[in-house]
Amino acid sequence: MVIVMVPKAKKSQIDKVINSVKKDGLKPHVSKGEERKLILVIGDERKLNLDHIKAIEGVEKVHPILKPYKLASREVQKEDTIIKVDHLKIGGDSLVYMAGPCTIESEKQLIKIAKSIKKSGAQILRGGAFKPRTSPYAFQGLGEKGLKFMQKAKKETGLVTISEVMDTHDVDLVAKYVDILQIGTRNMQNFQLLKAVGKVKNPVMLKRGMTATFDEFLMAAEYIMSEGNKKVILCERGIRTFVKYTRNTLDLNIVPVLKEMTHLPIIIDVSHSTGIRKIVRPMARAAVAAGAHGLMIETHYSPEDSYSDAAQTVDLDEFKKIVKETQAIENILKNMN
Repeated sequence: MVIVMVPKAKKSQIDKVINSVKKDGLKPHVSKGEERKLILVIGDERKLNLDHIKAIEGVEKVHPILKPYKLASREVQKEDTIIKVDHLKIGGDSLVYMAGPCTIESEKQLIKIAKSIKKSGAQILRGGAFKPRTSPYAFQGLGEKGLKFMQKAKKETGLVTISEVMDTHDVDLVAKYVDILQIGTRNMQNFQLLKAVGKVKNPVMLKRGMTATFDEFLMAAEYIMSEGNKKVILCERGIRTFVKYTRNTLDLNIVPVLKEMTHLPIIIDVSHSTGIRKIVRPMARAAVAAGAHGLMIETHYSPEDSYSDAAQTVDLDEFKKIVKETQAIENILKNMN
């Protein structure tokens, strides 16, 4: 439910509505619309004393929200969310590139890759310090040591950093060292973890579960946002289908559909969604043409020697070509509008 205040509503009037909502046992979230303040009500709306709310001075009208997700919905916020991290804007008119190794192997490896991808046009360094692996015997990551390498790479290059968090106990630790927290596909519906990252100030990139519907994806984002963290980035990383040639099936339908459903920025992980190095570049082109706000690409100076996901990791020259070609597509789209 959305409570719409009159234009230039007084703070005392807004506070009165907020206190009334809290008294009825629901959560109020204040957002600024184009012309007036909106108060979004989260919880069992049957408990809300609507007659009392409507009678408060400064309340213009009360709207029900039809979608099960509230904070992420276009019904609540018409304008696109733009997330600012340092100098960078995610969700605006310019593409963002997240690149780097699947797994942080050493300080030297990470910094070498970081310097190269920055020259090619990347703004965000990705690197896994905690790795969810299908096999318990596979390399699981360097942990805090790897996060410290991420922090040093940022100091040397100025790149924004992103790394995955897998456990509620590690949320504060990862948030201490990197700018953006990533929730992987296997944890998309780990609701305790979603609530935990919803309590930090860092932006969160949420990856779609491999069998998740669009509504389930946005409801997972809602868990994060309902805890107070509105800086959520959505990431499509491919879904599981009957197709066996590729690792996953890249669902590019999600870009235009989500742009209608939500105001949150949308990133496409063209590495995990394909699993095959040679088709990463064409799928990156397709993702940008579909209207994605950015790309996530696994890169390494020697992909064959990567500790994990070697088959889908591109080398540094290939990454440079991807940036050049997708920026050309981006410019064509801008000139068409």
